[in-house]
Amino acid sequence: MQKIICKVEYNTDTANIIKKVSSGMYGDPKGYEETLYQTADGKYFLYTNGGDESVYPEENIKRMSKAKAEEWLQNK
Repeated sequence: MQKIICKVEYNTDTANIIKKVSSGMYGDPKGYEETLYQTADGKYFLYTNGGDESVYPEENIKRMSKAKAEEWLQNK
């Protein structure tokens, strides 16, 4: 997935995965996944996707500061 936020492209195909967290089993309508990525130029973003009843019912990308990315890593 790719998304442009504030004129910056975030692309899951070209960024490096830092950590991936899954909740629930495949096909679980409440299940979801969160994946933290880092771009080649050092920007962080969180890719989220889940079932229809999950906290992430639609695929999305959210940009993150380095501090927020580190906080996310500590809490996962």
